[in-house]
Amino acid sequence: MKVPPLRRASCLMLLLAVAACGSAKDKSKEKPVPEAGFVVVRTQRVPLAIELAGRTNAYETSEVRPQVSGLVKARLFTEGTIVKAGQTLYQIDPSLYRAAAAEARANLANAEAARVAAAARAQRYRPLANIEAVSRQDFADAQATAGQAAATVAQQRALLDTANINLRFTRVPAPITGRIGRSLFTVGALVTSGQADPLTTIQRLDPIFVDIQQSSADLLALRRALASGNGIVPSSAAVRLVLEDGSDYGPAGRIEFAEPVVDTSTGSVTLRATFPNPRGLLLPGMYVRAKLSQATATDAILVPQAGISRDPQGKATVLLVGPGNKAVQRVVKADRTIGAAWLVTGGLKPGDKVIVEGLGRIKDKQPIRPVPAGSRAKPAPQAGDKDGSSQAPKS
Repeated sequence: MKVPPLRRASCLMLLLAVAACGSAKDKSKEKPVPEAGFVVVRTQRVPLAIELAGRTNAYETSEVRPQVSGLVKARLFTEGTIVKAGQTLYQIDPSLYRAAAAEARANLANAEAARVAAAARAQRYRPLANIEAVSRQDFADAQATAGQAAATVAQQRALLDTANINLRFTRVPAPITGRIGRSLFTVGALVTSGQADPLTTIQRLDPIFVDIQQSSADLLALRRALASGNGIVPSSAAVRLVLEDGSDYGPAGRIEFAEPVVDTSTGSVTLRATFPNPRGLLLPGMYVRAKLSQATATDAILVPQAGISRDPQGKATVLLVGPGNKAVQRVVKADRTIGAAWLVTGGLKPGDKVIVEGLGRIKDKQPIRPVPAGSRAKPAPQAGDKDGSSQAPKS
């Protein structure tokens, strides 16, 4: 039976359409090669920062105590203010000590007169003894009396010095410059030399000490790392402070020394740092957090945190751009973070390309299309949209 030409053309078109649909389905089944954004790792110097707890302590502390006994006649300072070294803080009743000094001066004058008379007698006896007008024993006694008189003068002069010192001690001075606390004794109180309680306390707060606690185990590990020579060198002694409210203190401090003993109750070593405190913001006893770097890794490799994952055993892994543009999984050693990156101490070498973008679509040994991280193309804006956002048609 002869098929009309028109019908034959319709069948041919139908077969071509079916073949085209089958080809489109086959292409849709093929998965596209995922795009992988990578970074090339390199070595760099990285300070190994730590954060430790600490307490502030006054740079200098002095307890003001009386050196003589008596009634407090006046308090000559304002509590809580800055006092200067040598400034008079208290006045103790000086009456008895002034009288004692006057008596000592009189005794010294008496001794001086006796010394002059004894020396003159010994001087007169010398030529008489030479011509034997007086016995040599009398001359020797006159010389001895003159010597005793001179010793008495020295003794009385010492007593006068003591009396003057005690009189001076009736004015109680500030031993150091600093901020003075509250007065524990009022005007009219009886104070004694050697008493248990101080009159008041002065603290020097600029600069100020910060005592930082570090575990002896961490300090031991640090010293071993520095001694190993594996790219770890000592860092500067600069320290930053974080205050109790979480704010940064501002001025940097400096580590002065590490105490050579371990506290048996806490198992920690005290590191002492000094900080400038011109505004008096830091007060003794405040709790702070100290940020410092005790060592620097000279050949450190940093990997963005997005590029590190953990397997079921907790091991750190990365995906690398391998030969033939295939993803290669590798186990690395990453024990600490530095800012927004992991510090990798094993498993990577300079020049490795670590995948940090598109990881959700990439598996080990899978073909990939590597591109530098951050260079993925943005979708083009639709026609008619100036800002790239689509708008619904108006009805």
